Amino acid sequence: MLIRTAFSAISPGTELSMAKRTGEQPVELGYSASGIVLETGEGVTHVRPGQQVACYGAPFVHHAETLAVPKHLVSPVPDGVTLEEASFAGLGAIAIHALRQSDLRFGESVVIVGLGILGQIMAQIANAASFHVFGHDLLRSRCDLLRRSGVAHAFDSDADMERRLFELTKGEGADAVILCAGGHAPELINASLRRLRDRGKIVIVGDLKMEFEREFMFSKEAQVLISRAGGPGRYDRNYEVRGFDYPVGYVRWTEGRNVEEYLRLLAEKKLQVRELISEVVPIDRAADAYRLFATAPERTIGVLLKY
Repeated sequence: MLIRTAFSAISPGTELSMAKRTGEQPVELGYSASGIVLETGEGVTHVRPGQQVACYGAPFVHHAETLAVPKHLVSPVPDGVTLEEASFAGLGAIAIHALRQSDLRFGESVVIVGLGILGQIMAQIANAASFHVFGHDLLRSRCDLLRRSGVAHAFDSDADMERRLFELTKGEGADAVILCAGGHAPELINASLRRLRDRGKIVIVGDLKMEFEREFMFSKEAQVLISRAGGPGRYDRNYEVRGFDYPVGYVRWTEGRNVEEYLRLLAEKKLQVRELISEVVPIDRAADAYRLFATAPERTIGVLLKY
């Protein structure tokens, strides 16, 4: 379908890493947006022209005024959800898939490291699922923001976070640690292994170089997992391009169904994204939008480009 873009969300971890790797070579950025359907092709039945939609998935979705997107990568926006909120659908799907990779059950505990836009969304969703959530970030402002959303345990101090974690888990540690941070930080994975319970899981979401002490992993028999984008179907041409869906009996949560869940949580007011929007920047000032992440990280969480 053809979509007139209203807003597209910047994913700072992915996009700034891509820009850094390519140097002076131009690269197409972005993967999460919202807008209005202009036209639909044959076989598209779940949305109609004039309808508000959210869409996710490069190279079809990027920072552009008009998008041509396959049907499984587009979901209608429910009543009561704004296009600004819906434009973070890709990040929402990524957060949901990472939590599914952790295989947490009701009442279990999770530490989320890195409280940028992805970590904030993920922590709120985990809280809505009644997991015991512990957020961790070096910036106090991000911890304060998470607490205002209703997640009680958010820490800018390693020592304070670990003390409270082991108090509330009776010394056992977390069932899972999800890493939304990036870069070369071997101490981060080693610290995560210390915080895990026996046979717990580490889920890596950020662009993080994986180095860790074998003994830490051996002593816990821990699992280290990678969470790939928004779920099953991502990067599969049969699903994304040719439009073949996975039967729900075999693949319960595809990337498209994860986007729908993100939108449902918004509609039911179980997820507060409006407070995470730091800036809305016109597309002709996009360079200014990217600079915010470097010049004002303490007050920059979610940044949208407006068309």
